[in-house]
Amino acid sequence: MSARPRVLQLGRLMASLETRLKAGFDTTFLADEADPQAFLAAHGGEFAGLVASAGVGASAALMAQLPNLKVISSFGVGLDKLDLVAAKERGIAVGYTPDVLNDCVADLAIALMLDIGRRVSEAERFVRRGDWTRGTFPLARKVSGAKLGIVGFGRIGQTIARRAAGFEMDIRYHTRRPVDGSAYPHEPALLELARWADYLVIITAGGAATKHLIDAAVLDALGPDGFIVNVARGSVIDEAALVRALADKRIGGAGLDVFEDEPNVPAALLALDNVVLLPHVASGTRETRQAMADRVFDNLQAHFAGRPLVSAAPQP
Repeated sequence: MSARPRVLQLGRLMASLETRLKAGFDTTFLADEADPQAFLAAHGGEFAGLVASAGVGASAALMAQLPNLKVISSFGVGLDKLDLVAAKERGIAVGYTPDVLNDCVADLAIALMLDIGRRVSEAERFVRRGDWTRGTFPLARKVSGAKLGIVGFGRIGQTIARRAAGFEMDIRYHTRRPVDGSAYPHEPALLELARWADYLVIITAGGAATKHLIDAAVLDALGPDGFIVNVARGSVIDEAALVRALADKRIGGAGLDVFEDEPNVPAALLALDNVVLLPHVASGTRETRQAMADRVFDNLQAHFAGRPLVSAAPQP
């Protein structure tokens, strides 16, 4: 057996990270195996490390096929597809990549808010179609000084609030419990936050606990002059209810970076002008993705060197 720790990689990652993983560890890319299940049955016990991603995750069933697994290092901040309970029961350390993506996700949330409120993408299509020669573009909604509700107020939510303060927005947030030290008002009732807000930004964790947290009632509370932005997980919004609300103009518009069944976007959304659609790119800058890749490697390296993970996932 190799002197280097054996690491199993799930899903494609940045080329630079894959190169670094191969140099630092005895790395196997599971999809390269002709029969992945047969390979795991024969060799699963040889792997001490697993590299996953927020989009792929790691199930309890997979962990059971890796009886000597000691550490999981995941590319991304989402943990809803990682079975943290199973990992804890097995004593498996789990690392992920928080903090390094806060700025870029917050930047994109603000960009989507500006885009959908000021109708930037819609206006750009208006010019490209040649419609400007035939008429005047409709008025948009002011962002500066507007009321911003933030659903979820962790690291990224607080970074969004700091950005929005530069636009002199009136800011409130909703979480299960108030955040210690926050200067912004906590709204314990999500419906009340939606009724109050002009813009509602979703940046809460995904998973079963928040599935369809934003439902038809919340959207109706937001109302025809309100806008919603989602840079969290597609599962947090009831997508069918959102499509109906947008089509019926029961909300003003939506800026979406995430969807329930990525990369499949409902055809009904594609046909609407009052929605901005992005392909899950909130952290998609060269600088941030490189920092995330570095953190994946550093978490693995720290574990195998006997040190605490740089970024350990919270205990379930």
